[in-house]
Amino acid sequence: MDKRPHAERMQAGLKTRREVLGPAYVDKTMSGTDEFNREFQELLSTYCWNDIWNRPGLPRKTRSVMNLCMLIALGKTHELKLHIRGALNNGMTRDEIKEVFLQTAIYCGVPAAVEAFRCAREVFAEDAK
Repeated sequence: MDKRPHAERMQAGLKTRREVLGPAYVDKTMSGTDEFNREFQELLSTYCWNDIWNRPGLPRKTRSVMNLCMLIALGKTHELKLHIRGALNNGMTRDEIKEVFLQTAIYCGVPAAVEAFRCAREVFAEDAK
């Protein structure tokens, strides 16, 4: 468990969040922080992006594989698109992402994989611009 003060953990989490999801996305998200969602943004940066993502037990690429699978299974396409980009930032290739999607077709269902491939094509097209 990270014993650093909350503010340090939050800043470390923001750094990781920017490295994985991209600074433009995170900065845009953080600029929309207000009194209503401030505590939620702090929770995400501190607990998700620092206390979990920065743990030494798994490399980021493995965490990305897991996130892709879980987001496909849950049908969370908005988050899936973010984490497809994150997976690329974490060193996954398009072919590795494709293999993850093929695997999920068997265990999560073909419709879930269809949506995952659709999301990936959108991300890849945005990145090609």
